[in-house]
Amino acid sequence: PPDLRTPARAMAQDHSGFQELEDGDELFPEPEVSLSFSPSLFSLLFLSEATEEVSLDSPERDVLLSDGPSPALTPLSPPSSVLPPRLAPDMFTHSSFDEMEEEEAGDSLDILISVSDPEKIGDGMNAYMAYKVTTKTSLSLFKLKDFSVKRRFSDFLGLHSKLASKYLHIGYIVPPAPEKSIVGMTKVKVGKEDQSSNEFVEKRRCALERYLMRTVKHPVLLKDPDLLQFLESPELARAVNTQALSGAGLMRMMNKAADAVNKMTIKMNESDTWFEEKQQHFENLDLQLRKLHGSIESLVCHRKELSLNTSQFARSAAMLGNSEDHTALSRALSQLAEVEEKMEALHNEQANSDFTLLSELIGDYVRLLAAVKGVFEHRMKTWQRWQDTQMLLQKKREAEAKLQFTNKPDKLQQAKDEIKELELKVSQGERDFEQISKTIRKEVTRFEMIKYWEAFLPEAKAIS
Repeated sequence: PPDLRTPARAMAQDHSGFQELEDGDELFPEPEVSLSFSPSLFSLLFLSEATEEVSLDSPERDVLLSDGPSPALTPLSPPSSVLPPRLAPDMFTHSSFDEMEEEEAGDSLDILISVSDPEKIGDGMNAYMAYKVTTKTSLSLFKLKDFSVKRRFSDFLGLHSKLASKYLHIGYIVPPAPEKSIVGMTKVKVGKEDQSSNEFVEKRRCALERYLMRTVKHPVLLKDPDLLQFLESPELARAVNTQALSGAGLMRMMNKAADAVNKMTIKMNESDTWFEEKQQHFENLDLQLRKLHGSIESLVCHRKELSLNTSQFARSAAMLGNSEDHTALSRALSQLAEVEEKMEALHNEQANSDFTLLSELIGDYVRLLAAVKGVFEHRMKTWQRWQDTQMLLQKKREAEAKLQFTNKPDKLQQAKDEIKELELKVSQGERDFEQISKTIRKEVTRFEMIKYWEAFLPEAKAIS
């Protein structure tokens, strides 16, 4: 098969008219190092040998890139206004988001983050893993060009929680953090260092690195003060409410259940066919990716089982060869054992590659799709709040009309004041809905833009 791990840095450096994608430095990195995949929801379609043969002028390119209706690709322009109701005014203003995106239009986002040196601190159930987060960058945002800090897993979860609370409700797609694993971490805390524990720690390290790279490649998230503090500050306040088995964890589960119920009860009259098509597309893609992820996980398990059985057969053949009196037969059995040992190593390597290059990749995109669907749900909630305010305004106007025929000037004036306040809220709700719709369009375009660069990948490979 062709080499699918060629660095893709050269093809993305001289195109400052488009936004840099949160794809790390390599589209297809080595399995033994951290994987930093592109944010494209469709990049897994290009992990095939056909990619080597498709050029920009080939008619097959349309087939590879076809995934349903897509808006025309145009250089991204900053929104006219951003209305983040939950952001403190001293931290962000409407113009600050515009300035961020204008700066990003000419900025290559030259930043590389690595997560390394996992270290177990403490004993027993109070133990935790700390990771070294190293940042190398030439951006003026940072005080130094090369620096490192120590962070624990809960710090990563706390960072994601802060970013999601700031940006998700205004339409920005916040990359998901790796999920907690109670079973895996318990084995690391109370068990001895064995192969399974080391594999768990290494997989988590790679997942944390991919998460950070996706986050810093987002032009708005990169400039967030919480992210800058996470990367630069030597000491960081411990994140709270990140435990899975805690009151906060149970509250999050209840909130998710309530959101699911609300989603079923909200009937939105969608007037924009683009949103309707995209939402249906992401729902179908999520369903198919979940099925594919389950199938690949099953394949990995079968390959590991095959590797184990091959190893046992190799040992049995070796023992049988040692006990055989016939010289030629003994030699043949010994050689068979050697072949089976090589096959066992090959099956094990294939299982690890399937997990690293396929299962982990698709699992990341399943979680990323959840974040994409999340912004669509927040858009629906924004629309619902706007409609509820309009209905309340209508009721207040009807009540005011009735008060016109009564001799209650105090209540009439109070009703007029309430109507003015509700009119302002209705106008604000309409602006919020228009703004989140504009932001979601732009965010989805950022994901789909990678398709055009991936079509250029074979041409870039042909140079070398």
